[in-house]
Amino acid sequence: MEGPCGEEVQEGIGVTSVARAETAAAQHVFRAYAYSLAQAVEDMDWHGYPAVREHGARRWEASAVAWLDGGLWLHHTLRISEADGASDVLTLIVPCTCGRGYTDIVLDTEDVLLELLAELRPTHGLSLHDDRTPDCHSVQAVPALTGGPRDARSIG
Repeated sequence: MEGPCGEEVQEGIGVTSVARAETAAAQHVFRAYAYSLAQAVEDMDWHGYPAVREHGARRWEASAVAWLDGGLWLHHTLRISEADGASDVLTLIVPCTCGRGYTDIVLDTEDVLLELLAELRPTHGLSLHDDRTPDCHSVQAVPALTGGPRDARSIG
């Protein structure tokens, strides 16, 4: 089966891997972020996605995301290596002040999360945009049908 970007998605394991991804995310947050995220994110807030394969090889492990207020997202997956086995990876996805992109920030510990939230407080949960080194993966403006430049804030 082919995914939206032409990648191969294995059939038959979607429901199981999705449920496992949601459970793994909820358990990791409960264990590692007991005094912060576990108080705000419920088990049912997680939405899982199956592993994605490309050319027969696994490209991405199954993952789960949870929407947070203010446009922030949590993304959880497992990083699997022969040397270390499986380890949890929790990423906070923060909207950029430019309004056209997001910044991904891997959270190692609850202390890192609390420090990051303190840094985001002055911008109301937005990551500061830097034109010199754009780390927000800003979406480029799409040309209008007439061929002229399109305002990034326009919807149609």
